[in-house]
Amino acid sequence: MQSLWLIFQLLFCLFLGFILARRIPQSVEKIAFKILPYFTYVLLIAIAIEFSQTIHNIASPAQILTSSITIALTTSIGAFLCCYLLFKAIGYQPSQGKVSAELLIGSLLNISYAFIALAVGYGVAELAHSFQFPLHVSTWHLLLVYMLLIGLDLAYSPLDKSWLNWKIMLVPLACIIGSLLGAVAAFFILKNISMQDLVMLSQGYGFYSMTGIVVTELKNSHLGSIALMNDLFREIFAILFMYIIGWRYPRSAISSAGATAMDVTLPMVKQACGNDFIPHAMVSGFVLSVLAPIVVSVLAAL
Repeated sequence: MQSLWLIFQLLFCLFLGFILARRIPQSVEKIAFKILPYFTYVLLIAIAIEFSQTIHNIASPAQILTSSITIALTTSIGAFLCCYLLFKAIGYQPSQGKVSAELLIGSLLNISYAFIALAVGYGVAELAHSFQFPLHVSTWHLLLVYMLLIGLDLAYSPLDKSWLNWKIMLVPLACIIGSLLGAVAAFFILKNISMQDLVMLSQGYGFYSMTGIVVTELKNSHLGSIALMNDLFREIFAILFMYIIGWRYPRSAISSAGATAMDVTLPMVKQACGNDFIPHAMVSGFVLSVLAPIVVSVLAAL
């Protein structure tokens, strides 16, 4: 129920922004559109602060980090490759016929800005920690503001039946299958986690605010910490994929983003892939956000 409530909030803010467009003063809209391109970096700073605080609150961070990075990398690559192969099988080609120097430079600039934002957030959090200053940043409320801004922007974008295209469903399907294959790959690397637990951890799809809590409650705090960090790293890898090759393989990058495609990584989808792929991100993120708590809970309870 909690995950459905969170999804409702996101969709409500998106819808509210869409409805408010052309009904609010033009001066306010202009300010909103000026803020929108930079809001990505505000979110990245907030994510980095949250990441730093998480590191300080877990036991044996080295082992947990190693396990979570491995699972996050294999599942992210699995989702990316699976989506690429699915769309290639039905005749889809990469978005660009060749590598454009302008797009490549733009991608490198975007990812450098992203890393700067992450470094700033992490540095601020570490500084606050060293001075024992209570630093509280709500990434969730920032997301709600961003969804409102996206709604305003979508009102001026051409919306068509592409939102209802059945092929969009291949994006979350690829994430599910690719994540399972990634768990199998991780099994041959990690010897301290069972296959059953790896499959469970792979099905969080980046929904870290849910999986860490569920796994801790139904399994144990060690696996709960891995679940949390794994989904945080999946988010970071999704951001990297989005900026580096999202312009060429947008659907695959969105698939690797998992549940975060409709919230945290949506700004990157807009920035790196363009407005045409926002439907893919919203539909895929929604489906995976609904599935994640159900699948993780069932697998954790076995």
